[in-house]
Amino acid sequence: TEITQATERTAVVGDAALSGFLEIPSGAQGIVVFAHGSGSSRFSKRNNAVAAFLRDARLGTFLFDLLTSDEERVDAVTREHRFNIPLLSARLQGVVDWIAHLPEGAGHRIGLFGSSTGAAAALIAAAQLPDQVAAVVSRGGRVDLAGEALERVQSPTLLVVGGADREVLRLNETALQRIQGISELAIVDRATHLFEEPGALEEVATLTRNWFVEYLRRSPSGADGQ
Repeated sequence: TEITQATERTAVVGDAALSGFLEIPSGAQGIVVFAHGSGSSRFSKRNNAVAAFLRDARLGTFLFDLLTSDEERVDAVTREHRFNIPLLSARLQGVVDWIAHLPEGAGHRIGLFGSSTGAAAALIAAAQLPDQVAAVVSRGGRVDLAGEALERVQSPTLLVVGGADREVLRLNETALQRIQGISELAIVDRATHLFEEPGALEEVATLTRNWFVEYLRRSPSGADGQ
């Protein structure tokens, strides 16, 4: 896929400068923002693999750090920030707004891809920004940490869980019943939490691509965008 814009960008959200990689293929039909899990970053190999798959389907991607470099250093020792879901979700909401105001972001529908604790942040952001978040995908998400926001999620939501990740699967099955909008649970057979089994991550990427292609390419009225 021809890439017309692939840049390292800093999203300023409040007093936090968040580093990220923004890549928008030519003719992109939406932008997916990645919210990584606890202890991870914009360099996540799994998220970058999924992002490359999305770009091949003409979707833009933004992988960014939810924490500043100073916060990362503290969190590496204390772990005090990685489970601060209100903070992470506020950062994600700020990034969604930041992208919407970029020249290259204008007019694009935005999807959120959340992993582990990042999935909870994504679902809360979707509940808070129903007019800005067009779709959500959770990979091995701690969706239970979204709390009461689950009932307010209207964005079409796909929950992807490994079949062998039994506790997280149970949490996702419960969460699915609470989401009021369009929602599905996809189970990757025999996969564990990090989807390290042969072919597992490719299945995650395929499911993710199909979901975002379906919902980001639609116009707000529900008709296919052309």
